[in-house]
Amino acid sequence: MNIHEYQAKELLAKFGVPVPAGFAAMSVEEAVEASKKLPGPLYVVKAQIHAGGRGKGKFKELPAEAKGGVRLAKTEDEVRHASTEMLGNTLVTIQTGAAGKQVNRLYVTDGVDIAKEFYLALLVDRATGRVAFVVSTEGGMDIETVAHDTPEKIHTFDVDPATGFMPHHGRAVAKALGLEGDLAKQAQSLAGKVYNAFLGTDASQIEINPLAVTEDNKLMVLDAKVGFDSNAMYRHKDLMELRDETEEDPMELEASKYDLAYIKLDGDIGCMVNGAGLAMATMDIIKLNGMFPANFLDVGGGANKEKVTAAFKIILSDPAVKGILVNIFGGIMRCDIIAEGIVAAAKEVNLSVPLVVRLEGTNVQQGKDILANSGLPIVAANDLGDAAQKIVAEVKNAA
Repeated sequence: MNIHEYQAKELLAKFGVPVPAGFAAMSVEEAVEASKKLPGPLYVVKAQIHAGGRGKGKFKELPAEAKGGVRLAKTEDEVRHASTEMLGNTLVTIQTGAAGKQVNRLYVTDGVDIAKEFYLALLVDRATGRVAFVVSTEGGMDIETVAHDTPEKIHTFDVDPATGFMPHHGRAVAKALGLEGDLAKQAQSLAGKVYNAFLGTDASQIEINPLAVTEDNKLMVLDAKVGFDSNAMYRHKDLMELRDETEEDPMELEASKYDLAYIKLDGDIGCMVNGAGLAMATMDIIKLNGMFPANFLDVGGGANKEKVTAAFKIILSDPAVKGILVNIFGGIMRCDIIAEGIVAAAKEVNLSVPLVVRLEGTNVQQGKDILANSGLPIVAANDLGDAAQKIVAEVKNAA
């Protein structure tokens, strides 16, 4: 689960991390009122969407020369003008894709005189099973570009969960940033507080870019991106309230209501599989046969008829889907349950695209009988290779 920048900063501030004063705004008038609460004389008006690259982004509805989703303003009128241009319009950035995202919220913050910018992130290092710090002196830039062009400028280290954050970790951050004296002490303190925020919220990522040194020699978080482990959110009812469903894909949002692992992709073959590994293999073999998957969908090992029906309906709600491949290996999941869900969903939505089903495992013959007797044009497959070949052929024939 991801949250907006203003929510991330408010959360970090609760752990003692220094952030500029700022206020969220849902309307132009709220943005102007927010600027009145700030000392000025410089304000920053920032579009709030779940995507990076806002400053370099472009609004679909505005002229090409119009500024992006991060604007500087020196007066209330400039705040009003920037807010009017942003709210309700579609911002396209390098991370949104061509469709962009509509801006429904703004964040008006106090301007800061910047002397130097750094990069600081915490994430889960799955190779070590530890929390990793990623630190660079090249703040304000795309970290992917830094990693590609000057990888020596990125420093990483892990924190042993048995000891937690220790003073030497803070010193390592300060050294990587080239800080000395009081700034080094500030960096050590800030790193410890961000680590506490990471653990305290079950975060999966905290990215601070830039972490700035101000003209008065203070460290300040000027932008922050925070994502959480969705599997841990039952422990954080307060964080769940920060979720902005308008920023999520409608089909992925619907899938989450049924505890389905669904990710929309850009292909044309819908997939329904049980097990993440099998789902990945299914996607690969579709590509091997010349077409592309329209989604990743893992119904899990303990799905019931209702869950399978919901999964099938979500796939069919994607207008890009030209055919569906169901690939089920029944262990805990029984093949007859899958078959009942497929038949129920296909009848409810009036199936109009080719459907190929490969079943294997528990109650496989019962499942095949249910499909064969359904009266629906379902194509049976013997194995994964056969299934992929058949769905590609069916789609091409239907074109």
